[in-house]
Amino acid sequence: MIIRLGYVANALRLEKATPSGTVTYKAISKIPAYQDRVSRLTRIALKNLENTLRILKANSFDKIQVYRFTSKLVPLVTHPAFCSWDFRSDLSEAFQRVGDFVKENRMRVSLHPDHFTLLNSPTPEVLQAALRDLDYHTDLLEAMGLDNSAKLVIHVGGRYHDRNQALARFKEQFSRLPQRIKDRLTLENDDRCFTAAEVLQLTKEIGIPMVLDIHHHQILNNGEPLAKLLPEVFATWKGLPPKVHISSPRDENNPRYHADFICATTVANLIRLTQNLGQNFDIMIEAKKKDLALFKLGDDLRQRGFNLPDPGRISL
Repeated sequence: MIIRLGYVANALRLEKATPSGTVTYKAISKIPAYQDRVSRLTRIALKNLENTLRILKANSFDKIQVYRFTSKLVPLVTHPAFCSWDFRSDLSEAFQRVGDFVKENRMRVSLHPDHFTLLNSPTPEVLQAALRDLDYHTDLLEAMGLDNSAKLVIHVGGRYHDRNQALARFKEQFSRLPQRIKDRLTLENDDRCFTAAEVLQLTKEIGIPMVLDIHHHQILNNGEPLAKLLPEVFATWKGLPPKVHISSPRDENNPRYHADFICATTVANLIRLTQNLGQNFDIMIEAKKKDLALFKLGDDLRQRGFNLPDPGRISL
């Protein structure tokens, strides 16, 4: 049984390697000509993709196969002022280099659209913004030439004063999505609106995988034990390795905010709960210290007797 570890976006062990370089619309609007604005955005995006490739190469060296891209690879691309920008063409070679490296090294990559991507919003303008954002994220993965195993992780959205209507509206809006987006989507439980059990039921109904967030479940639940949820959540992946999210609360006063590092006890408990399932799965570490948190977690787990042949893999 193999459990792989991954992290999000920035590699703090590398210098000057941010993949999230950006510019504000206010700043770029000072450039008179539209094409010059696009050229500026293209240069920033090229640097982001170059740094992403640096990160992936470092991950390959350290045998870390699970990684989440930043959503900020291409700045301002969903802004109405740049809706006609064919960024996929302008950045095609850079996207291909990243995608080829991912495929050659058999990495698992994903994206997590921002919290404002609310597919179940009753407000047309919010829904349209969500659709633009999902289209952009799907474009990124397609431009890299990655198949549908490269997923997008989203939340259900808000309750909007009526939980049942909010869930029904999600199903309705999901049914209208282009197939290319449907094939990429996974749903994650959140810590404010919808429990893991509710999200699990929804994913079963619409036929997409569920990402179980352990930290969110600890905050928001109706007493459902992880031991009962895990087999059903894992079954939603249908051939792909399941994925769970792991984070630790910053402190007692800020339980929803992510800490710098990961509590090894949480991961050790999860491993014990999954051992009898005999299922390989992946853990996405959501911590402020990014890759450094992954390395520290590995050290902490080794001290507890777990076998980590390399930083990105637990062997049971």
